[in-house]
Amino acid sequence: MRQIKTDILVIGAGSGGLSVAAGAVQMGAKVVLLEGHKMGGDCLNYGCVPSKALIAAGKQAYAARHGAGFGVADAAPKVSYAGAKDHVARVIETIAPVDSQERFEGLGVQVIREYGRFISPTQVQAGDNVITARRIVIATGSGPFVPPVKGLKDVPYYTNETIFDLRQRPGHLLIVGGGPIGIEMAQAHIRLGSKVTVIEGMKAMGKDDPELTAIVLDRMRAEGIEIVENAQAEEITGKAGDITVRTTGGSFQGTHLLMAVGRKVNIDKLDLEEAGVAFDRSGIKVDASLKSSNRRVYAIGDVAGGMQFTHVAGYHAGIVIRSALLGLPAKATTRHIPWVTYTDPELAQVGLTEAEARKKHGGRLEIARFDYDENDRAIAEARTTGLIKVMIVRGRPVGASIVGAQAGELIGLWAMAIANNMKMSAIAATVLPYPTLGEINKRAAGAYFSPRLFANPWVKRVVRFVQSYIP
Repeated sequence: MRQIKTDILVIGAGSGGLSVAAGAVQMGAKVVLLEGHKMGGDCLNYGCVPSKALIAAGKQAYAARHGAGFGVADAAPKVSYAGAKDHVARVIETIAPVDSQERFEGLGVQVIREYGRFISPTQVQAGDNVITARRIVIATGSGPFVPPVKGLKDVPYYTNETIFDLRQRPGHLLIVGGGPIGIEMAQAHIRLGSKVTVIEGMKAMGKDDPELTAIVLDRMRAEGIEIVENAQAEEITGKAGDITVRTTGGSFQGTHLLMAVGRKVNIDKLDLEEAGVAFDRSGIKVDASLKSSNRRVYAIGDVAGGMQFTHVAGYHAGIVIRSALLGLPAKATTRHIPWVTYTDPELAQVGLTEAEARKKHGGRLEIARFDYDENDRAIAEARTTGLIKVMIVRGRPVGASIVGAQAGELIGLWAMAIANNMKMSAIAATVLPYPTLGEINKRAAGAYFSPRLFANPWVKRVVRFVQSYIP
């Protein structure tokens, strides 16, 4: 066995682990990085990157079919499903060098392409290497959860880790799971020419604001996607090209099956008991500083058992760098973390939803709204479906929900406002270029102040008094 000593050992080369490794080594720490599978982790290879690339291909096909309103004749595009997957592969290939072993070795990180398992509270074995580290960061992420549905093990199916390898367009794609992954893949595939049925055991997109999700789901159904809710999968039978999902709400037949019911954390290979690291089904138990029950061991990203987003893993990396490298107090919070479902229209959220805000703040809550169909840029581009809701307490936003074009871009302003405890007056005072969708945010702030200015009798009296003394 080769003995290695290091300051920081990072287990997992996904977005969070790579961020810790890059930051730590450039700040002068000695860093070892373990990765037993692909550099870049789930996001680059199976998640955010390939899914958005396939969604972009679907958007191109959809645009070709819907140009008449702009004076451009509708056309039936010749869609190459394999060509769309080539686009996905090119996107991954273009981004991959940023996450590559060569780049990180160039930064000074010692990269070992092996899975790691704890053999003591301070030691990890990876292949023929035993690494002793002052601090250890677990960043192993999560993978697709496949439920034990009767018959499933005997039927060919895809997950987000395998669907992007499929080269032949599904005739009829059955998707079990109506969360973000399932809904995004449903819209991408119907736009690329497949028939699609989404089967959800409860409510589709059930974690988001129901008023906003209704707008997304109406659009999906209008495009031809069959969305079946409150239909728990009970048995799956068939073979390649002929698969049946029997549910509490009926049976559904298709040619291909995508399982998209959720995620499970990747901890099975770690032997966490050997390190005295507490965990449960949801992940490693950590405190606000992301330290585990073994104070030398941190967990970040999906494996830490909280929000499962790439940008959360990156945020966690910054917390760990401040704590483990600089010895500074640092605590993670979720109140300013945004998330987006990349459907068309997009759905974005940061902070509290309306229901959560009403439950927490009661009568102190105010809600400002503004519709896309009153925004001039949205009108010009015929993208008027959507709205924004901002939840406000004592003049400060505590949450924002947006459905509509570029909602994922627009939500950033509210994430910044909540993170920095800004007032609504700061948003209202911001001058934005005209015409842009960004004005939707400013108009929402205006909707908050309008009743205070234009419906307040005291304001009118003051204005009349001042005007009477102005020569």
